[in-house]
Parts: sequence; C-alpha cells; structure tokens
Amino acid sequence: MLVFIDESGDPGLKIEQGSSRYFTVSLVVFEENDEAIACDQRIELLKRELNWEASSEFHFKNNSDRVREAFLGAVVPYSFFYYCIVINKDPKKLWGDGFKDKMSFYKYACSLVFENAKDKLDCATIVIDKSGNLDFRRQLEKYLKTKANSNTRRIKKIKMQESQKNNLLQLADYVAGAINRSINDNKKHKDKYRKMIGKREIYVQIWPK
Repeated sequence: MLVFIDESGDPGLKIEQGSSRYFTVSLVVFEENDEAIACDQRIELLKRELNWEASSEFHFKNNSDRVREAFLGAVVPYSFFYYCIVINKDPKKLWGDGFKDKMSFYKYACSLVFENAKDKLDCATIVIDKSGNLDFRRQLEKYLKTKANSNTRRIKKIKMQESQKNNLLQLADYVAGAINRSINDNKKHKDKYRKMIGKREIYVQIWPK
C-alpha cells in the first residue's frame, strides 16, 4: 500500500496579510503498487502529450484550466482513493498557541487526516512532499507513527521526496488543490475539479466547523 500526502494553502494565520483562509492536506491511497505504477506512467505520458519537459511538474495552483482538466481526466480511471482535512483558519474558530507555530500546525493537520484514514491503512509506505529541515522531518515521522501505530502497524515507513521528482505527489497536490478550491465561494467553477474526481473521494473533513 502506497500513500501520498501534499497540501494546498499555507499554515500561516495572518489571513489579512495574505495567508490562505483554508489549509488543506490530502492523503491519496493506492492499495495496489501496480496501480500506482500505472498511474505514474500515465502522468508521465501526459507530459509528453502536452509537449512538456520530463522534469516539468504538475501543480494545481499554477496550471491552466486546460491542463487541470487534462490531468484529472488522465488519472481518475486509476484505482486510488483519497481523504482530506480542511483547516478553517477563521480567527474566531481557531485559537491556541500550537497553531501559531507552522510546523506544529502542519503536524496536527497530518494527524487529523491520518486519524480519519487509519482504518484503511495496512503496513503502508507514506510519501510526503519534502519540506522543513531534517529535524522537522524526523519529528513528523515519529509523530505520525506514534499516532497511527498505537495498536496496529498501519504505517510501515515514511519517506520524504521532492514533488517535482514524484508524479504521485503531484496527484496529491491536485487533490488538495481541487478540494481547497471547492470550499472557496469566491472561486470560479469552484466545484468543477472536485466533481471530476468525486468517485475517488472517501471523506473530506472541514475543521473546525
């Protein structure tokens, strides 16, 4: 089992100074490694179809509507499913010193999405978009394993990789981006992309309500 994690938005709380209103973490699960490999190869083929360089990266926020539609249309036939946690950073609803530290915020968001998905995880290899320093990555690995492996070995190992070098992390980015867009009322066609992958959705939690 392979699991890929990425996010959309940022964990900053200064919304009036440009931080995003929502911070979304996606967890994309492939139960079969062969299916993950096939999806990875399809994304690579799409780059050639778009006349992109092999080193190019799909990124929901930066891509055009045409590319978004092409990407989601290419991946949705493959057998994966996803969970998301959306943190509503409304200052009237979110408080506590822990949220003021971006690393603590990120770890907490990851723990929430893992809690929702844990019953589906079985000796999973987790791949997370590489961020933070080495000490943070070690803290995150320990934190998630402690949270998820309390009774059963749901997480086998955790790897940090650069999204530019991992097509399935780019898929996780797209899932997070589509969900984040769907809850922003000021976005044009806000539900369009989420509907394209809707059959792959297991659970999306918005917290706090």
